[in-house]
Amino acid sequence: MRVQIALNVKDIDEAVIFYSKLFNADVSKRMPGYANFSIAEPPLKLVLFENPDADERLNHLGVEVFSDEEVHSATDRLKAAGMADRVEDEETCCYAEQNKVWSIDPQGTRWEWYRVISDAQEFGGKEVSEKK
Repeated sequence: MRVQIALNVKDIDEAVIFYSKLFNADVSKRMPGYANFSIAEPPLKLVLFENPDADERLNHLGVEVFSDEEVHSATDRLKAAGMADRVEDEETCCYAEQNKVWSIDPQGTRWEWYRVISDAQEFGGKEVSEKK
């Protein structure tokens, strides 16, 4: 399990260079307007969306898990607490097919618990770009 931070950035190329140096890490996936880093130390999934007109730099937060059981457990826990906003099974988002559950904190920050099933060639859903 690792925490995910998804940021809206003004210039994806500039951001990739900066975060590569900051974390001493190579980009894991790079597509038009999108990049992510799977950083071992500290355990972090850093996701960048080129969204120069965004009102906020924070897009959303998440927890990446590595089994469907962990996603189902989080879904059950969040549903029982009345905190599950949306469940997505085998949805394409961020150039990957994923299983996930979304929750929204009292201040409106979106959180996802998710597992990447496989890579995809298309960006997919619009969830990540809703917050502008």
